[in-house]
Amino acid sequence: MNSMDLVLTLVFSVVMLLFMSYPAMRVSEWLQEKAGMKEKWHTLTVISLTILFSLAIGIFLRYA
Repeated sequence: MNSMDLVLTLVFSVVMLLFMSYPAMRVSEWLQEKAGMKEKWHTLTVISLTILFSLAIGIFLRYA
């Protein structure tokens, strides 16, 4: 993996940050209901899932 692959993956991921926030909120709400997650972890979970989802989509777009 060269530096250009990394840059393209990050560019695709940054674009997807906005669009992946809604699915991350829905998954976090589902986890809160099913797993009994505390309310104070909701924001951290949403941010983490948003970053994870956008990186996954960025990697998919780069190599697909």
